[in-house]
Amino acid sequence: MGSVNATAGTPGRARGVREVFGAVLDLMRVSRPYGTFLLLLPSLWTLVLAGSGRPPLSLLAIFVIGAFLMRSAGCILNDVADRRIDPLVARTRNRPLASGRLGLGTAFTACAVLVGLSALLIARLNGLTILLAALGLGWAALYPFTKRFVAIPQAFLGIAFGWGTFVAWAAVRNEVAVTPALLFAATICWAIAYDTIYAIQDVDDDRAIGVKSSAILFGSASWAWVTAFLLATCALLAAAASREGLGPVFYGALAVVTAYFVRQGLQVRGGLDREGAFRLFKAHVWVGFAVLVALWIDLRV
Repeated sequence: MGSVNATAGTPGRARGVREVFGAVLDLMRVSRPYGTFLLLLPSLWTLVLAGSGRPPLSLLAIFVIGAFLMRSAGCILNDVADRRIDPLVARTRNRPLASGRLGLGTAFTACAVLVGLSALLIARLNGLTILLAALGLGWAALYPFTKRFVAIPQAFLGIAFGWGTFVAWAAVRNEVAVTPALLFAATICWAIAYDTIYAIQDVDDDRAIGVKSSAILFGSASWAWVTAFLLATCALLAAAASREGLGPVFYGALAVVTAYFVRQGLQVRGGLDREGAFRLFKAHVWVGFAVLVALWIDLRV
């Protein structure tokens, strides 16, 4: 009988492990990689520029894997910080911590593993890169708490996502320079714009529970602010490209991106429901890839 009971208990334990593993993957947003791409792309822009169109493949691999690991860790920290808020928001109430599918101990363990793996990735890079990456971890840890105190937490998201420009430049050239600073500023403007669009989904819930966001701050003028920040993004990208001597291929692509950004601003002005806001937000991933391809082609021709 003992062996029968042990055998019968095994499938239950296996299901339990699978459920915990699935909840951890949900916590990491593995099925929703948009944030990973938005974190990764400014670093890839920088690697391509710093490497004159031929960045080392080893660095590309480190930054791609690192973006996945750090964005996943950031999502865990965000959900830990918001575990009492998320149940009050329609879009987030089913997240693993908010719904009780996962405990805090497991979440912290997963986060520690992800951060540890990230540290191993950069351990062989130069000292400046390691220092900048460590500072970037601080920005990532700070961001989830800013929505309680800062009217535009999206700016801190931009800092956290844009910091990789300094890290990537240092990884290639072992220096801090003006070009990554311009890309950093561009990423901050870009993140404020696309995350304002994203925040439109939660305006009613956020206002009711007292969470701050740029969508609430800007209100009916959100479309004008979004457009202004998107145009500032393009201007800063153009300035970085000018410093690195890029030509008509990149500027032609940037002109198309600028026109698209103006169109997005007008769409925001026309009013967005939740599905429309999320659709416009996701489009920024493709815009980021378009900028990357344009940089690479221009530097290679």
